[in-house]
Amino acid sequence: MSTLSLPVLADGTVGWPEKADLKFGFIKLTDMAPLAIAYEKGYFEDEGLFVTLEAQANWKVLLDRVIDGELDGAHMLAGQPLGATIGYGTKAHIITAFSMDLNGNGITVSNDVWQAMKAHVPMKDGKPVHPIKADALKPVVEQYRKDGKPFKMGMVFPVSTHNYELRYWLAAGGLNPGYYAPDKGDTSGQRQADVLLSVTPPPQMPATLEAGTIYGYCVGEPWNQQAVFKGIGVPVVTDYGIWKNNPEKVFGVSKTWADQYPNTHIHVVKALIRAAKWLDENNNANRPEAVKILSRPNYVGADYDVIANSMTGTFEYEKGDTRPVPDFNVFFRYHATYPFYSDAIWYLTQMRRWGQISEHKPDSWYMDVAKSVYRPDIYEKAARALIAEGKMSAGDFPDFDNEDGFKPPQTGFIDDITYDGHQPNAYLAKFPIGLK
Repeated sequence: MSTLSLPVLADGTVGWPEKADLKFGFIKLTDMAPLAIAYEKGYFEDEGLFVTLEAQANWKVLLDRVIDGELDGAHMLAGQPLGATIGYGTKAHIITAFSMDLNGNGITVSNDVWQAMKAHVPMKDGKPVHPIKADALKPVVEQYRKDGKPFKMGMVFPVSTHNYELRYWLAAGGLNPGYYAPDKGDTSGQRQADVLLSVTPPPQMPATLEAGTIYGYCVGEPWNQQAVFKGIGVPVVTDYGIWKNNPEKVFGVSKTWADQYPNTHIHVVKALIRAAKWLDENNNANRPEAVKILSRPNYVGADYDVIANSMTGTFEYEKGDTRPVPDFNVFFRYHATYPFYSDAIWYLTQMRRWGQISEHKPDSWYMDVAKSVYRPDIYEKAARALIAEGKMSAGDFPDFDNEDGFKPPQTGFIDDITYDGHQPNAYLAKFPIGLK
């Protein structure tokens, strides 16, 4: 364990942690890696923190335990702090000062659905052309409907990235994934739906697909690759193909906790930043070691080979069709750890698009919510401390003196629509399917 150091900041120092014994929650997914690495590499200890990491049963339990103080913080869906703060589901002010990763999800369909889709998928040299669009699924869904079978798919939580990515992909292919109407007491998200989406916890996705309860799902790793290994399904697209370098998980704490333990929070973020950098260092050279750690039962608990399939920069679609996807999991590159306001606003636009936010809001509202939940000010204190200590360099981070929290207008979406976080309502107006 390295010696504890108290970095000097431009505005003073980061004092000792007000609370040193901490318990953090996570769900068994590969993108909890920054927490595992910060623990295993002693980065938490370097900050004077004594951390326990505990797997949680599902996203709702995890959030509830952060709200009631049983957990000090947790690996969260990017939509969870936003949804809780605006009162969609359990109302509580949750904040994030650390984005955990980019990309990392996929959409998998059953073997039967894949065989039916294949006739509509463009091919080159006998192999499907990726990314595969939902246009190829549309005729299959229509055939199921003619046969009197509603087409069912799984996602992990109503405010999960997976829900919004699956909806985005379906709608881009002309399929309506359905609307929420919370003001009418309808939180099923299935109004006017061509495809019925419902919640399935990530580790149960493959078994639910195999049982025929759902015909496909959107989930993080290793549960898409698990379907390939078990021979029960075929991943058809990764979220990198839906939105290149999309933000995925965040580290969330309650605002009450953050206000009570400001130094502790900065020390936690410092440890997580170091872990994220380690995960991406030297072109992912540390990933095999990370996979070995994650495969332990107390972390993800899936076979080494299943986790390695995506974590080491490849992805297997149909059995034997393995392709390079070097950015499938990104933890530090492209300023992945920085909590951009524009990321928060994108999630809020999707909540509005599908009715979770039941009425029109002005652009200023989106900005106000983003600023109340995403906390780049806390991130900056942690980053400047790491620079002052010589553990990181200024080049590792955004230019804090000129950073406004907005990425430039983003392309790289499967439907070729450009996203500008400064104009959420103009963005919503561009979609043929969705509330305006």
